[in-house]
Amino acid sequence: MIESKMKAAKRPIHAVTTWVRRQPPKVKAFLGVVSAMTALVLLRMIVHDHDNLFVAAEAVHALGISVLIYKLTKEKTCAGLSLKSQELTALFLAVRLYCSFVMEFDIHTLLDSATLVTTLWVIYMIRFKLKASYMEDKDNFAIYYVVIPCVVLSVLIHPSTHHHIINKISWAFCVYLEAVSVLPQLRVMQNTKIVEPFTAHYVFALGIARFLSCAHWVLQVLDTRGRLLTALGYGFWPIMVLLSEIVQTFILADFCYYYVKSLMGGQLVLRLPSGVV
Repeated sequence: MIESKMKAAKRPIHAVTTWVRRQPPKVKAFLGVVSAMTALVLLRMIVHDHDNLFVAAEAVHALGISVLIYKLTKEKTCAGLSLKSQELTALFLAVRLYCSFVMEFDIHTLLDSATLVTTLWVIYMIRFKLKASYMEDKDNFAIYYVVIPCVVLSVLIHPSTHHHIINKISWAFCVYLEAVSVLPQLRVMQNTKIVEPFTAHYVFALGIARFLSCAHWVLQVLDTRGRLLTALGYGFWPIMVLLSEIVQTFILADFCYYYVKSLMGGQLVLRLPSGVV
């Protein structure tokens, strides 16, 4: 009886996902935008203090790191993880910590410190303790493809504040690099096609954290009727801050869709079709 009810509940979900999968890319993009806008409207109605979204984003990110720690300590394997993504994460966190110390020290400085320490531990585990299980041949994303453009972009477009030019460029660099730091991890998953549960949970947590952070910025802009953008500075910088948040979200959106679909289908292992990430 229970099994028949579960099958009946899955039929509409399967029908919807099948229909979405058959749509052309433009229709999928439109449906994605509509879904994102709907989620933003719901968040605006439910969450009155939008700063809580930023706190929630950091909490979800911390949860994802906890899953990663469990994988490395209990499963004793780093298979499916990208060392390059972890190194890019450590890089932008280190730069952001420097900016926090010299520009504005707050609670987020402490949170970033804890995240950096954890990320450095993950890098140590992959490089030394669990090196035998590291898929180096699958982790073949050339990181200079993202680091060099981020450096150039940060020199050209950075905050127009009273801080030293080095600090302003560093601030811009960590914003841009954070937006694309997950790309090597997505390349590893695309190369392997099959993503084991703990890695999938970790990347999904990153996707949710990025969406909540993006929602925080978008809703703040709407609530202030655009005044927040001018408060961030002048020129292209305010737009680039918001665009970086949106880019982070959309980079992971496709993966999150297949993750939810796999979860609803009762599959523990996520299988990615070609061209997803």
